[in-house]
Amino acid sequence: MKPLTVNFRSKAAETLQDAQIQQSIEHVYTGFFKGRLEAAGDTPEWEELRTKGKAIKDHTIAHLDYYLGQLADNVEKNGGSVFFAEDAAEARKHIIDLAHKREIKTVIKSKSMVSEEMGLAEAMNDEGFETIETDLGEYIIQLAGETPYHLIAPAVHKSRTDVAKLLDDDFKEGDPVPDATELTMMAREKLRGVFERADMSVTGVNFAVAESGSIALVTNEGNGRMSTTVPRVHVAVMGMEKIIPSIQDLSTMLRILIRSATGQRISTYVTMVNGKRKPDEEEGPEEFHLVIMNNGRQKLLADPQMRESLNCIRCGACLNACPVYRKVGGHAYGWVYPGPIGAIVTPVLTGLKDASNLPNASSLCGACHDACPVKINIPRMLLELRYRTAEGSSDIEERTSGAKERGIWKAWRIGMMGRKRFDWAARLSRIVLLPIARNGWLKKTPPPISGWTSTRDFPLTASKSLKSRLSSRAKKAK
Repeated sequence: MKPLTVNFRSKAAETLQDAQIQQSIEHVYTGFFKGRLEAAGDTPEWEELRTKGKAIKDHTIAHLDYYLGQLADNVEKNGGSVFFAEDAAEARKHIIDLAHKREIKTVIKSKSMVSEEMGLAEAMNDEGFETIETDLGEYIIQLAGETPYHLIAPAVHKSRTDVAKLLDDDFKEGDPVPDATELTMMAREKLRGVFERADMSVTGVNFAVAESGSIALVTNEGNGRMSTTVPRVHVAVMGMEKIIPSIQDLSTMLRILIRSATGQRISTYVTMVNGKRKPDEEEGPEEFHLVIMNNGRQKLLADPQMRESLNCIRCGACLNACPVYRKVGGHAYGWVYPGPIGAIVTPVLTGLKDASNLPNASSLCGACHDACPVKINIPRMLLELRYRTAEGSSDIEERTSGAKERGIWKAWRIGMMGRKRFDWAARLSRIVLLPIARNGWLKKTPPPISGWTSTRDFPLTASKSLKSRLSSRAKKAK
């Protein structure tokens, strides 16, 4: 499993000081978040659709082995092949070996978080293949040598000037900055030749339909449809949770996905792929390969407390609603999946000990739960991970708290279990902290409680409790 690339605290602090990024990521609120609210408001049966979507995902995950088997059988009936990869390394090797056997030279990629999870583009470039992202946001990120910032808008943190520098080698500081249309046309001109010479495409999968062996792709650019029709070999990659039982279920899931992701009633393109080109068809690939990856998802499936996270349809609504994500940005989360859902998935998939800051990257306001189109209870799982981080568990032995920290919290718990204990603890804390207080405020405290005052001032504990003050006032009044 690929380790986290950054420390959450340091990267978050860096992002908070970057005015340009702060301005850029505000668009996830003014654009996507408000768009979702408007789309939901214009859909009278919205809550009914959310409930139905949750039921579809709950049922599918509960019977995942059955539906994966059905999907594999139907893909093969349609003339395709299916490969089950245990981890990212196995999935990468299968695709690279396939490309070598087919004497592939140029590979085009359509947006796929699972391929990001495997580090596929970098691996294929290292193997000598020309591997180019064709989604505009992903292409910008590839040119910048970065990872996606958002599930839906990978380059949301980039300004027009940043993009112009990446697309135009002759662009200099002070030059007129092209508008969005001009930048898009610049990228289109660069990518057109890549499409023409591509031998293989790799796409993601928004949904895989078990009963028909179909995959569905949702895009707002023509690159997704071109990627599935122009090259002679099409490889689709998916996490094993991206499956739904039927075409009827797909209708429901598309309605809630698109409205939640971008606020549209329907995206520009919804592409259905049913395997390789048939003899009577004019376009389509000569070969179709579906790679279904585990890569730690079995761990989530086997965990009753975390299993609900497999319901995620990667719409990004929880990111757009999250006040923490909208300030610290996507790169602070250190891996492929940012935001509230990333704070759950990443610790389990990469290791809780290495990602122990992520479950705490939340105010627990519940906005993510309210926004989720399939009603995933993200705050509950964040609390569960916080507990495991502090206490460890029989399943995940990755406790990060030391004996001193656990002792402090145990003492706090004991002190909160009775009125007299609380009053005694408050008086004791005042005595202990009084020497380092200044004018009644704690501006800097020593470890292990220094984190409480690193970015804020705390008032010193009152000399008398509110109850005792009210009692004194009542006596005086008599």
